[in-house]
Amino acid sequence: MALYIGVMSGTSLDGLDIALIEQDTAVKLIATHYIPMPETLRAELLGLCASGPDEIARSAIAQQNWVTLAAHGIQALLEQQQLTHHDIRAIGSHGQTIRHEPARGFTVQIGNPALLTELTGITVVSDFRSRDVAAGGQGAPLVPAFHEALFGEAAGNRAVLNVGGFSNLSLIETGKPVAGFDCGPGNVLLDAWIHQQRGDSFDRDGQWASTGKIEPQLLAALLSDPFFLTKGPKSTGREVFNLPWLEHHLGRLPSFNAQDVQATLLELTAQTIVESLKTAQPQTETLLVCGGGAHNTTLMNRIAALLPATRVSSTATHGVDPDWVEAMAFAWLAHCCLEGIAANRPSVTGARGLRVLGAIYPA
Repeated sequence: MALYIGVMSGTSLDGLDIALIEQDTAVKLIATHYIPMPETLRAELLGLCASGPDEIARSAIAQQNWVTLAAHGIQALLEQQQLTHHDIRAIGSHGQTIRHEPARGFTVQIGNPALLTELTGITVVSDFRSRDVAAGGQGAPLVPAFHEALFGEAAGNRAVLNVGGFSNLSLIETGKPVAGFDCGPGNVLLDAWIHQQRGDSFDRDGQWASTGKIEPQLLAALLSDPFFLTKGPKSTGREVFNLPWLEHHLGRLPSFNAQDVQATLLELTAQTIVESLKTAQPQTETLLVCGGGAHNTTLMNRIAALLPATRVSSTATHGVDPDWVEAMAFAWLAHCCLEGIAANRPSVTGARGLRVLGAIYPA
């Protein structure tokens, strides 16, 4: 038995999720801690997702601030559990993705693991995506192997849907290797549009979207993006789907009410998820949803309506809190790295073979 900590901040940039797991024959979530992202740091990390002045120095300073925040959160979690750094075998730190362009052979997550080791006194495993990209893979999504470990024992065809800033599917079918891929935008466009129009950071429960109507002309334009026409392995990020991308399409169409745009963006998320699932695993019996999107009642109801023959529910129905699945995954990936266990899945990322993922910074 060993204890690991996973640290995750996703594309939504709302904060840092920190999960403490116990790894024995199975994974057990012990405790969690959440730290809201300071607005200044969030703005800087968003800015680094595109080219800009002095970005090398800016990214170095931003990751120092990110690591300092993570170290404070880890210390708070240890104190809460009456543990010390000696009790933790390793931290799995995803860092913050600022560029993801596997087609050009690179992916960049900043998070200064050397500094995180220095501040916590705990071995840090990080940079999980690069080895898969080096082997010709997408470097994402990495969670399907963990989803398989968590939910792979039941019989039948199952899928796990993570809806964060972007959505990704893990397809778990008895007797077959796990498959998976990114579907497209999850919350990223919904969050960006409501922030621009109303100053809110997200659309709680999809309430604003529920007041609008779907605009077929806009939906068709958004669905025409080449990403939606390709099959997995595939991954995406803010480089493709962002507010300027949406505004480009809006600028070529008649004016729409703001709430109707929000409703259409929610439909875009729902349809791209459902069509991806129907194409890749048409006989899915159970769809388990995790990530922030699991709390969006309007989105969950829409996905369920589009999949009448599939049981759609949160991962909570299987005993796993949907808010902490990804942070748990990176704690588990740290365990795999230290044990020399390959944690990518070529059937998911398209890599040339199985690879041990992560770089180790010993305490």
